[in-house]
Amino acid sequence: MMENYTYNSFTLQLEGLNLSKDSVYPAFLFFFFSYILIMFMNAGIVLLVFIDKSLHQPMYLLFCNLPVSDIVGNSIMVPRLLVDILSPPTERLISYYECVIQAFSTHMFGTTAHTVLMIMAFDRYVAICNPLRYATIMTNKMVIKLTVSAWGVAFVLVGILLGLTIRLNRCRTMIMNPYCDNPSLFKLSCESVFINNVYGLAFTVVLLTGSIGSIVLTYAKITVVCLTSKNKSLNSKALKTCSTHLIVYLIMLISGFIVIIMHRFPQYSDYRKLSAILFHIIPGSLNPIIYGVQSAEICKSLSKLFRSKLVIYFF
Repeated sequence: MMENYTYNSFTLQLEGLNLSKDSVYPAFLFFFFSYILIMFMNAGIVLLVFIDKSLHQPMYLLFCNLPVSDIVGNSIMVPRLLVDILSPPTERLISYYECVIQAFSTHMFGTTAHTVLMIMAFDRYVAICNPLRYATIMTNKMVIKLTVSAWGVAFVLVGILLGLTIRLNRCRTMIMNPYCDNPSLFKLSCESVFINNVYGLAFTVVLLTGSIGSIVLTYAKITVVCLTSKNKSLNSKALKTCSTHLIVYLIMLISGFIVIIMHRFPQYSDYRKLSAILFHIIPGSLNPIIYGVQSAEICKSLSKLFRSKLVIYFF
């Protein structure tokens, strides 16, 4: 009877975070305020770039893809997590379809973070290594092409990843994670997941090789240009914009690697679950701050906006 009930069940149970009674509300408040901060700052950056014409430059238009990805990725994961923190373990139920959508958005978020930072690296390379041809190369058409390719590549890679998992029959109902992702979904199956593991490994290798390779290559060429150039203002500008991009990339890469490494140590499952949540929250919180503080144009635009608001307020 139990086998009939669990076989291909459309109601799944989330394991969630293993919290003591005293830590439930502090954890809830931490994730709640982190989510508000992510929404406010990322939406604010996108709105600022949209309304200020001086920010209608390829660098900022391409960067807008990151806040959009952060908003979507966190909106599908965090509100559900907040509900589950306050729910008893037996009531942390999720439908199979909702679980697949959550898994798809989770992997889209992680993949687009890489592809968007790759196209941003290309933009920095053109700006510093071919400054005279920058305006002719980085046209509005090129910005649209790069944006579509960043999202399109991620969509195809993640679509195949989840497609291979959906085809499997399920004999378990417990998601051993605080939210749905591809590994926790295919672990519900009693069939062979060899193809899923092979594709998952190939997916990770291709994405990381392409991502790290493009960053190393573009930054090596930028370093050569900066070392051979006697233009101090060019070097200063290159250092500022590139350090911002590199910091954002390293935060995303390190938090991603921590999740991958923690999967290898089942005895630290609670730390793995926490690191998987922080993989969404930390980059989403820090990206707009790093770009906002480091970018002179964004700082200028913000101060201009606040000054105009103060003038309206007083008069």
